Amino acid sequence: MSEFITINDVGPRDGLQNQSHILTVEQRLQLIAALVAAGIPAIEVGSFVSPKAVPAMAGTDSVFSRLLGSSVVDDSLEKASGRQIEKRLSALVANRKGYELAKATGLRVVNLPIAASNSMNEANIRKTNAQAMVLSLELISAGCSDDVDTVPYIATAWHCPFEGLIDETVVIDMAEQFLSAGASRVVIADTIGAANPAEVSSLFKKLTTEFGDKALGAHFHDTRGFGIANAYAAVETGIRYFDGSIAGLGGCPFAPGATGNVATEDLAVLFSSMGFTTGIDMNQLCVAAELAIELTQTNAGGSSLPWLKRQLDKSFL
Repeated sequence: MSEFITINDVGPRDGLQNQSHILTVEQRLQLIAALVAAGIPAIEVGSFVSPKAVPAMAGTDSVFSRLLGSSVVDDSLEKASGRQIEKRLSALVANRKGYELAKATGLRVVNLPIAASNSMNEANIRKTNAQAMVLSLELISAGCSDDVDTVPYIATAWHCPFEGLIDETVVIDMAEQFLSAGASRVVIADTIGAANPAEVSSLFKKLTTEFGDKALGAHFHDTRGFGIANAYAAVETGIRYFDGSIAGLGGCPFAPGATGNVATEDLAVLFSSMGFTTGIDMNQLCVAAELAIELTQTNAGGSSLPWLKRQLDKSFL
């Protein structure tokens, strides 16, 4: 059997948080259901943050509660992933209050944002690097006690919009602290899409040598058109866990210049063409991408979407 690559679709959170058109809870559930139908094995459904700061994420507790109460979604996710629904749905939390709110809904996976640069931490979560590290380590410890997977995301891992190039040793040290504290995985994020494949390869080679590839994931943006090339560079170092966003939606409201995430459909096409298995139904993935475009009223869409649709129309896939 071919090797499996997990694609975690962050469209319902990272993809929607910076859109001018804000979706209702019902529309967000509709998008998530389409991702489930496509066989996406992991989905970030929202974030527990202040609705004043990120209006698009208001009602995430309702989204998750509705998902847990849906037998169709439950059965589909279990079939796609081989794991219970609570282990396949995640949400971002930025502080202890967000963590407690997420835990109260029954959520079993939370993502913790922390930047490698001080300026980005202050812009994103209003904390210095030192304060952000203390908070993250506290939440990882709480997660270990509460049986909640805590997944730190090291943002601006290569470049910061305020401070420029990031020293690789900073990221490696942060990853070591998180994994030693009990984090289930550390995701390395190119928040503004400024990294190039050589930089991606360099950092991931060091990280995988130090920690192995199973404890790491990658999150890329496509600001300069390097998203899929960077994903390839990460695959070559052994990374098998990637974030993608349906139709390439995305962009951090606190990072100047950050545009869409690398599209889930582009990742799925790349990995399948390389002989990997993703468990994704390409036909249903196109349906989900078109729905995301319709709901957000954007002209988004992965670079491979037109080609993928043509191949499916011709029954070539």
